[in-house]
Amino acid sequence: MKVEATKKHMKYSIPKLPYSYEALEPYIDAKTMEIHHSKHHQAYVDKLNAVLEKYPKLADDPIESLLKNLPKLDMAEPDKNMLKNNGGGHVNHIAYWETLSPKKEINAKLVEEIVGTFSSLEEFKKIFSDLALTRFGSGWAWLVRNNEGKLEAYSTPNQDSPHLNGHTPIFCIDVWEHAYYLKYQNRRAEYIENWWNVLKFL
Repeated sequence: MKVEATKKHMKYSIPKLPYSYEALEPYIDAKTMEIHHSKHHQAYVDKLNAVLEKYPKLADDPIESLLKNLPKLDMAEPDKNMLKNNGGGHVNHIAYWETLSPKKEINAKLVEEIVGTFSSLEEFKKIFSDLALTRFGSGWAWLVRNNEGKLEAYSTPNQDSPHLNGHTPIFCIDVWEHAYYLKYQNRRAEYIENWWNVLKFL
């Protein structure tokens, strides 16, 4: 998954969703989707663009590359942290929007690979759900392809992105409270259970 900057202005923007805000009802409500996409994601993009304006030499580098090479970047440490949090917030949310769909598009090859890696689809779903449920505070659960080309499931705190490890996200669940609190309040487990209904690939 590649995240493109608008070359003319050297700025990132939130993507237009391929489905309406209400399309994921009843599993994820329209109001949550609207606020999550147009307010929360937009805030990460605004702060990402603001920090990159200070470093024009980095403006043409893909955000995934910047995150992967974060320790080596010639930036002040507070700005590196801003880039990690807001660049991560941007790419993580793009991965999340692409994870979701009102219509299943089963990826048989991915299912086969998941079964080969995690013993069964049911076992994978249990492992992944537990990662999401037990992530303390805010964060994410991920299925990624690691540096060896193998599938790996793990969770990350805050807006830490798999790109920091050089890993390629396949899909994710956002377990920040803003992703589910309007509908589910503190019932994260119920949100996770219902999220499987709008996971595009399985």
